[in-house]
Formats: sequence, structure tokens, C-alpha cells
Amino acid sequence: MAGEYGLLLDNAEQLVLVCGRGEKYLLQEGAGRLPVLRHASLVVGRDGLIKAVGQADALRSQFSGASFDRVIDCSGKCILPGLVDAHTHPVWAGDRVHEFAMKLAGASYMEIHEAGGGIHFTVEHTRNAPEEELFKTLEHRLERMRLAGSTLVECKSGYGLNLETELKMLRVIKRAKQSIDIGISSTYCGAHSVPKGKTASEATDDIINNHLPKLKELQLSGKIDVDNIDVFCEKGVFDLDSTRRILQAGKDMGLQINFHGDELHPMKSAELGAELGAQAISHLEEVSDEGITAMARAKCAAVLLPTTAYMLRLKQPQARKMLKEGVIVALGSDFNPNAYCFSMPMVMHLACVNMKMSMNEALAAATINAAYALGKSDTHGSIEPGKQGDVIVINSTRWEHLIYQFGGHQALIDYVIVRGKIVYKNEKRGIMSSY
Repeated sequence: MAGEYGLLLDNAEQLVLVCGRGEKYLLQEGAGRLPVLRHASLVVGRDGLIKAVGQADALRSQFSGASFDRVIDCSGKCILPGLVDAHTHPVWAGDRVHEFAMKLAGASYMEIHEAGGGIHFTVEHTRNAPEEELFKTLEHRLERMRLAGSTLVECKSGYGLNLETELKMLRVIKRAKQSIDIGISSTYCGAHSVPKGKTASEATDDIINNHLPKLKELQLSGKIDVDNIDVFCEKGVFDLDSTRRILQAGKDMGLQINFHGDELHPMKSAELGAELGAQAISHLEEVSDEGITAMARAKCAAVLLPTTAYMLRLKQPQARKMLKEGVIVALGSDFNPNAYCFSMPMVMHLACVNMKMSMNEALAAATINAAYALGKSDTHGSIEPGKQGDVIVINSTRWEHLIYQFGGHQALIDYVIVRGKIVYKNEKRGIMSSY
């Protein structure tokens, strides 16, 4: 067995499995009581996959003749699955910090949008930005997400609104997939807004007749790599019929449906997503009771974004009702120029305080359920043999400190590990050694 294994994380005070029986997602009951091992160890192979997890004494005996490239003593610490951010917009140029003052003064999202701000401000700057600039800023943003414990991130296009810029964004995302040690699920979001000079109907036709065929061609040739299709289904943007047409066309070319719905106005987006077999729908602040029932029946994940509701002063998503009704509840940061947050620990904290989720439910929503929302819960989102070795190690004897310490993750996270590779080690923790 010598030389076969890459990493041993030894003798953690707590090791949070999240799932212990190969579950693809957790509903309310399962999310409420996550399996946690005490004095446990974890072995990751050189192939980046988890080989074994269990009590420290038992694993020491099982691997007594093995050698490891790296051994980390996790005594007094906790091991958790790498966090999964199920909704981000990380590729863009231009700074919208000035809009924050407008929002604080009472301007609504749509008022800023109609005044030439919002998405269209970012679109103009993103269209003009060189591809290399977009890559460098994406690289920096993904690094900051990773420092906060995210090891799998959904990344959207959507600030181009024309074919040329959307493809530029998707090339940047593919390059990041290939060169940065973080998991990426790539989403085409060309229907993020209606381009200036077009009607919603014209934009819909352009996406279906021009964008999607070109995406399919470039996907087949390996120049881009797209997993999901997204539409901003909203009053004054893309109506239900346009949304249906775009999502169905994307599904027909093999993309997962994962879209914005029922955010600012009740649009019956949830009912549409359930009907089309959507993998996930995001936002849902204005979802109907019927929509919640339909999503539960269709096993369509609800990606809730507590940062957006908080920053835009929107009605909070009905997390408790969704959990009670049997919806698969996931979380995302919605990182974008309008909701500038890299930190899934802070997202989980807000979900607990503002949406009344328990800490167990929030962790499940930011791991296995967020992975499910991206169609990746067979490989990500829990610590189980055969899954990818994506984990974080925190310097506390209780895992809940990751959520409890609002904004404290910079000192709390000791290691971030992706596919068994240490991609971040906290060298500055110093005095933050006991709780």
C-alpha cells in the first residue's frame, strides 16, 4: 500500500459527513440531523477522491502500512465538506459601488435599471473589457470565494447580451475551469436582460436562432463548456412565454435548466420550471403556494439567495414553508455587482437569522443540496468514499462556528482542499486558536 495515498486528515474533533448513505439531496428531516463523527479521520487518494472516512483509531489500523504524501493533524479541529455556491455572476467589468448609495436612498432595483444603471451599466463595461482583463478579475474573485471555503461554484455569463460578448465570457469561464483549482459549473445566461434596441420577443428569437446554435457548435468543438441555461423571468424582462421558449431550446441541446424566477413579481416561474423539468430555480421571493408544491413534486431545487433579499430589502424567501412542503432547499451567494458577497459562511448565517433555517439545514443547503442544484451531488457536497476530496478544516471543536461567527471565516478556516490538494493554508491565524 506504500505510496498509494495523497492525504490523511487525522483525528478531527468533529467530521461532518452531511450524507452517510449516498443521498442525492436532503429534505427537511434529513437536513435537520446531519451525521457527525467524533475523533475521525479522512483519507484522500492521489486521484483526488475520498478513499476512506471513519474513526481515527480504526483508520490508523486499516492504513497502518500505508504512506501518505501529506498528513495533517486535525486534533481539536473540524472537517466539513467544501462549500458549494449554487448561484454567482463573477465575470464582469465596471464598478457599481455608486448604486449602493442610490439603493440606500430608497431607489428600487427596477428604478436603477430604468435609469441606465444595473445590468446595462455592467453590460457596457463588460462588452468593452479585453478577455484577459475579465479572466484576471474572475481569477481574483474565485480565489476570494475559495478563501471563504467554496470549492464548487456556479458561474454565469449574462453581461454581454450579444453573441460576441456572451461567448467571450464563456471562454473566460472555460479557461478558469481548466486553470484554477476550484470546481466550476458553467451557465449561459444570455437572457439576463433585454438588450437596448430590442424587444423581449426579438431578443428571444436572437437567442434561439443565433446564440444557442453557436453555443452548440463551440461546445462540440471544445472551445466552450456549458452546463446550464438561465433566463431572468421577470416583469419587464422576459415573460413566461419567452422564458419557456428559451429554456426548452436549451434543454433540447442538452443543457440543465437553472434559472431566475419569481424574484420581484409573482410570475409563475416555479410552476413553469417544474413543468419543464428544471434542475433548479433561484430567488423565489415571490413564489406562489402552487409553485412551491410543484417544485417539491418535481424535485426541482430552490436556490435561495439571502444576500440579495438583504441588500435589496426584498421580502425574504419562504425557506421554512419550502422545507415543510418537501422542497430541496439550496443556497447561493448571488455574487454580482449588485450583491457583492464572496462568503458562503455569511450566506448561511443570513439564511439562519433572516430565513429561520437551522444551522444544520443551512449547511446541507450549502453543500449537498447546492451540489444537487448543479447536477453534481453524485461527486460533491458530502464526505463519502468515492466522492471528490473537497473539504475544509476549521480551527474549532464545534463545526457550527463556521456559521455562528458572522464574518469570522478569515481567521477560522485553516485549510481549503480541492481534489485532495491544499489550495489554501491559513498562515496568519495566530491568536485565533481557541473558542
